[in-house]
Amino acid sequence: MRLEDALPQEGSKKRRRRVGRGISAGQGASCGFGMRGQKSRSGRGTRPGFEGGQMPLYRRIPKLKHFTVINPKQYTIINVGALAGLAPNTEVNLATLMEAGIITSDDGPLKVLGDGELSVALTVRAAAFTKSAQSKIEAAGGSCEIVN
Repeated sequence: MRLEDALPQEGSKKRRRRVGRGISAGQGASCGFGMRGQKSRSGRGTRPGFEGGQMPLYRRIPKLKHFTVINPKQYTIINVGALAGLAPNTEVNLATLMEAGIITSDDGPLKVLGDGELSVALTVRAAAFTKSAQSKIEAAGGSCEIVN
């Protein structure tokens, strides 16, 4: 089979409607577009999205850089550098940090971020760790445990 052999099936292609070719043709003069008005003129009727002068949908909706998260996770965050003043081999969790006064408010589960340096070995129990925080805690000889 060659490219020139690929033809549409017999009867599948209809000839185009020839409008404006006299009264006996059935679509003469106004070509089935009525007498006057915007929709009878030549060219495109209206541009896509045009709503007849009403403020169109693409201008009514807010222009956001991103969609907000419906149920965002709220964490109590702390940096690794804030844990450097603790005694070695202590167990660190949200309750012990509140007692020590390092964290003043409970905004949700504890999340440890990786800003700062740590030289003390600690056992840290938190809901989430960043990769840099986990690597710094483990490099200091401590351990990270994820709790719910």
